[in-house]
Amino acid sequence: MRRRRETHQDEDTKQTLQTPNFPKSVSDKQIFIFCLAFRMLNSLLVQSYFNPDEHWQGPEVAHRIAFGYGHLTWEWKQGIRSYFHPLIFLPLYKILGLLHLDSPWFMMRAPRLLQSVFSAVGDLYLYKHSAILFGYSVAKWALFSQLSNWFMFYCFSRTLSNSLETVLTLVSLYFWPCMRISGKSSYVSRKWGLVLAALACAIRPTSAVTWIYVGVVELFNARDKLKFVFLEVAPIGTLVLGLTCLLDRFMYGTWVLVPLNFLKFNFLSSGGDYYGTHQWHWYFTQGFTVMIFSHIPFCIAGIIYSKQWKFTGLLAWVLSFYSILGHKEFRFVLPVLPIALMFSGYSLAMIEDPGAGSSQYKEKKFSKEHNKCPPKMTAAIIFLLATNIPMALYMSLVHQRGPEDVMNHLAKEAFQGKVKSILFLTPCHATPYYSMLHRNLPMQFLDCTPSSEEKGVLDESDRFMTDPVSFMSKLANNWSFPSHIVLFDPEEQKLRSFLSSFDYREEKRFFNAHFKVDRDLQASIVVYVRIR
Repeated sequence: MRRRRETHQDEDTKQTLQTPNFPKSVSDKQIFIFCLAFRMLNSLLVQSYFNPDEHWQGPEVAHRIAFGYGHLTWEWKQGIRSYFHPLIFLPLYKILGLLHLDSPWFMMRAPRLLQSVFSAVGDLYLYKHSAILFGYSVAKWALFSQLSNWFMFYCFSRTLSNSLETVLTLVSLYFWPCMRISGKSSYVSRKWGLVLAALACAIRPTSAVTWIYVGVVELFNARDKLKFVFLEVAPIGTLVLGLTCLLDRFMYGTWVLVPLNFLKFNFLSSGGDYYGTHQWHWYFTQGFTVMIFSHIPFCIAGIIYSKQWKFTGLLAWVLSFYSILGHKEFRFVLPVLPIALMFSGYSLAMIEDPGAGSSQYKEKKFSKEHNKCPPKMTAAIIFLLATNIPMALYMSLVHQRGPEDVMNHLAKEAFQGKVKSILFLTPCHATPYYSMLHRNLPMQFLDCTPSSEEKGVLDESDRFMTDPVSFMSKLANNWSFPSHIVLFDPEEQKLRSFLSSFDYREEKRFFNAHFKVDRDLQASIVVYVRIR
């Protein structure tokens, strides 16, 4: 038995140190530093507006806590958001304020730079996850797939709760099921995995969809199922839920069970449908396929040849579950995108060397012979880079960049004392807010709070979009003239004469988009200033 144990340890050491197709000198620390540099550059190149929650549900809330002003959306008044995620940005804002670095540039960039640190951790653990399952040859191509994928570049460094949920999911999968599959699982690693899974659920209660599947698979493989449920999962889940509830009790000032409120609104009452619905097959035919993009054939091939059906099942389960819901968004399934890209990495490794991923291959010593890149591999790399890089740069630097440009402009103007008040005549939450302006000025936007009592009644934002002139004529009867008005060009064209009659003139126009998304084309966003 002693001899067998020593042999097993030698094999584990081999698997850890000998990295086919990847030099021994490359350590996890070096991988992390590379990923960190990449994601920080990534965050600086992301200059477009993707989803309101990136600003309104994280930095905006943290800004209110740190500086005493900021807007809380209706979700915070109904207790369906936890303060856990926004509080991550609180120390950052405190430090910026203390060091007098809270300039427009830092206020715009710092939150994403902080998220880039977490994203780099996610990249590292995808690499480690892949190395445990398939070996280091596959791990390097899984990392390549992750870093080259356009949607990960576009979304992963944004301050969405889904981005942090993805990081926690990747790290938790490494410490929990992945370590068990590799035979290296320990009591401590399982606990870490469970804690991180619970934190992911605390940030996004819908993350429970992922962990229900993982939990069932782990329960099936557990030797002592009662011990697994009552001595591992239940205590840790209860502890994290309890601490999160205490945190929310302190911040809300009353007892609020956020996960329950969140699930009631989004699942039981279909409240999310208020923001639009898609066909049941949307994730399969449009959403997730667009996210994977040109990695699709490599992902499918990797799934077939790797035969890692449990992780394939996780992909299918998550996509199928979210397909049941009427309201669908790309970001909801972001946490499982890296799993799909891991399979893409497996396929790329197979192209480089057909033996990659096998247990025998994991133990092969590094050979310079494997450094030669086959023609098929070169073609695959060029294809993936040529399709993903333009998409990533266009979506990050060009498409829908107007809202961020206009707030950056207003922040600079306010910094110089040129702005007194602002009225946003845009769809609600269409721009960042106080977290980017960083001046305690009167601001107003059109409300779009869901109303459960008045089904079918248009909210303020929809009434404006339906008939801008009539809406503004009524508003003008009882308003204090703002110094600046912000609106998109379709409404600006209809209101140009109206604004002129109240002594407003165009100050600045910012490009926004070449094509429409879910509304009429919003080609530009315009700032009007009152000259009187």
